[in-house]
Amino acid sequence: MRHLLLSRLLPRRGSSSSHAAHHLPLLRALSSAPSPVSSDADLRRYAGYALLLLGCGAATYYSFPFPADALHKKAVPFKYAPLPEDLHAVSNWSATHEVHTRVLLQPDSLPALEDALATAHRERRKLRPLGSGLSPNGIGLSRAGMVSLALMDKVLDIDVKKKTVTVQAGIRVAELVDALREHGLTLQNFASIREQQVGGFIQVGAHGTGARLPPVDEQVISMKLVTPAKGTIELSKEKDPELFYLARCGLGGLGAVAEVTLQCVERHQLVEHTFVSNADEVRKNHKKWLSENKHIKYLWIPYTDTVVVVQCNPPSKWRTPKLTSKYGKDEALQHVRNLYRESLKRYRTETESNDPEIDTLSFTELRDKLLALDPLDKDHVMKVNKAEAEYWKKSEGYRMGWSDEILGFDCGGQQWVSENCFPTGTVAKPSMKDLDYIEKLLQLIEKEDIPAPAPIEQRWTAHSKSPMSPASSSGEDDVFSWVGIIMYLPTSDARQRKEITEEFFNYRSLAQSLWDDYSAYEHWAKIEVPKDKDELAELQARLRKRFPVDAYNKARMELDPNKVLSNAKLEKLFPVLEPVHQAK
Repeated sequence: MRHLLLSRLLPRRGSSSSHAAHHLPLLRALSSAPSPVSSDADLRRYAGYALLLLGCGAATYYSFPFPADALHKKAVPFKYAPLPEDLHAVSNWSATHEVHTRVLLQPDSLPALEDALATAHRERRKLRPLGSGLSPNGIGLSRAGMVSLALMDKVLDIDVKKKTVTVQAGIRVAELVDALREHGLTLQNFASIREQQVGGFIQVGAHGTGARLPPVDEQVISMKLVTPAKGTIELSKEKDPELFYLARCGLGGLGAVAEVTLQCVERHQLVEHTFVSNADEVRKNHKKWLSENKHIKYLWIPYTDTVVVVQCNPPSKWRTPKLTSKYGKDEALQHVRNLYRESLKRYRTETESNDPEIDTLSFTELRDKLLALDPLDKDHVMKVNKAEAEYWKKSEGYRMGWSDEILGFDCGGQQWVSENCFPTGTVAKPSMKDLDYIEKLLQLIEKEDIPAPAPIEQRWTAHSKSPMSPASSSGEDDVFSWVGIIMYLPTSDARQRKEITEEFFNYRSLAQSLWDDYSAYEHWAKIEVPKDKDELAELQARLRKRFPVDAYNKARMELDPNKVLSNAKLEKLFPVLEPVHQAK
């Protein structure tokens, strides 16, 4: 502290001349040799300076005294106090959003869940439904309090004849699929992963791919919703259809989904055909491919002319395809391994490049390690993308398996992701806006030198009757395209993760410049709330154009007037004006 005080008195190197001039008399008093005093006035002035310095020194010493043994103590680095035992740290899968909370309830039955929400309502406390916490934007997180249904994970009923299943909402998709398997049933479609709880799976409007297959909320036949104000309500298209459709994709804001009945399909196999194409060939065949394939997706690789096409269909559609790739797995990975070894020599050491463990890594693990060497260098990312294109060229071929196995996709390691959804005509008459969007996005990436890694994933779904779904539409034949951009977080270094995060939001802003022209809206599990007030107001107004925000907020206030189920993200996306109470 004494050093700090002295630094305030002395001018700093590079300070302005006026600042130095202000302290000039004092500097002379401190550093210059005394000159003959010409008058008593000068003597009194210098004596005053000396007394001022002594006074400041004394005040500093007695205000901030050193301990008696200070001279014999060594400097100790600052340590953070440990978190209290009752404080839970909860983060999403990519560790991009995290909260600390003292309230994390895990009811194991419907009555326990009802009691928890009723108590929170009565005491005006927050209790946000958490789900599995996988959402990239942390939509289920709340430091004020959360409730997890992880212990409510039972299969309650399977009706083989009707092909329906009723489950507690805390069951994970993978566990549900296992339970359905022995009954010859499965789910109609899947997202890339299987670790979601069913409640969260439907609440955020998750989706797979297939122009004739809707998002997963369309699989919901009925549900039990536990609300803070009105207890448990049963919803279906026969029982309160308006609220049923609104609550199917309710973002956890209308109630905690306790039980769900889903429409299933017969368990079936699929043949997956993976091949490499280019933008011109895709445009020539897009209408045909979209119509003929049950499931289809494109993986666009920035800074290359490569488009990976993945088509999945029942075996009956294929004439005994050769279910092997031209190249073996090791041969497909060899180019990526070689690039990694060369990059290690450049960025690290030759010893590391000879590590035999490199040969045991999967493609996505190799990509993460490659990007970690220099994730924001465009030229390096371009090399990685070209290596990925080579990998896919040597991975062309067919494979056959059960639908829940085939439709999964290894998304890679921790990442930032933004995915938007927009209409693209019908199966019979595609507007081709989906390909126009991608073309413009790739052009912007190259123009702005964005270090954009692969892939840009493009999928399609049919429409949803849930008004809060990004694919909501009354057109029975409407098709929607979903496009996801990504930046990986292949490092635990906080500074580097911060730099990647900043670059990702620059990338996302670039994509956002296209959204209005295509009526594109972000996936609810991937939408990020702007920090800037003007940008937030713009987003709120934009959401009102697409979704029935007033109807949604009205339902929220009827079922949860104390906003027990809400969190900061929900409040910012859908602000509710507090009613004005007039004095009687």
